[in-house]
Amino acid sequence: MAHWHVLGAGSLGGLWACRLAQAKLPVTLLLRDSARVASYTRGGGLTLIDGAHQQHWPLPAETLTAPEPIAHLLLACKAYDALPAAQALAPRLVPGAVVLLLQNGLGSQQAVAQALPHARCIAVSSTEGAWRSAQGAITRAGAGQNWLGDAAAPPAWLADLRQAHIPFEWTAAIEMRLWRKLAINCAINPLTVLLGCANGELAQHRDAVDGLCQELSTLLQACNQPDAAAGLNETVWQVIASTASNYSSMLQDVRAGRRTEVDYLLGYALNQAHAHSLHLPALEALAKRLAARLAAGV
Repeated sequence: MAHWHVLGAGSLGGLWACRLAQAKLPVTLLLRDSARVASYTRGGGLTLIDGAHQQHWPLPAETLTAPEPIAHLLLACKAYDALPAAQALAPRLVPGAVVLLLQNGLGSQQAVAQALPHARCIAVSSTEGAWRSAQGAITRAGAGQNWLGDAAAPPAWLADLRQAHIPFEWTAAIEMRLWRKLAINCAINPLTVLLGCANGELAQHRDAVDGLCQELSTLLQACNQPDAAAGLNETVWQVIASTASNYSSMLQDVRAGRRTEVDYLLGYALNQAHAHSLHLPALEALAKRLAARLAAGV
């Protein structure tokens, strides 16, 4: 039985933390400083709402600089915070520590792995839906799957995920899954911000979504990711349907006044398009509209 430390108890990170606790596994939340720990402690913990079921979890919390060594870390913070968090926690990681990387987009995973050469960094690609209210309650908003893996043999601690009823599949082809998730996010998230809508409302903008999927498939093929490109359009519509009532993480960030992960999603995709001399007009126009919206703060 592993002791899991979780940094980033937002929507998905909080969902995983509560599930692990529900399975009677030791879980400790990692917060930025003592003021945040005190505020969290006054609030009494995390609340998970899953359908008609609601349960409160008074999980312990500590700062990043606490002395306890860390052997199993779930890094569920935003992509732009992943590298600084990993660097701050590096002195606490035991040799061979496991670090699960639950970030959107691409780029942050590689940076963390380079910063933590003595840890086993394993990327996770998730299609689960969840959101966190202003009061801190985490609502599971859509069924989905989690893919994680690397080139080595599946580890024994995967039993913890099964015990916690976290849906997952171990795969050596995690890069393909990350590319596919990036494409799905690029097809959904920016449009939900521009339209100010839940995922399911994109059904009223089918031509726009289909056009983005076509260009994203072209990009994936150019980046030698044909498996990620296969059936992308159909998968995007399946995700939209299965998370119809959910608000994308990017829209949640905008509404909360937080920085978005656009640089690791649309920004990363367009950088790769430029590297391959691809002109993708729909994606480029989308990026310009989104940049203008974010700059305007509306």
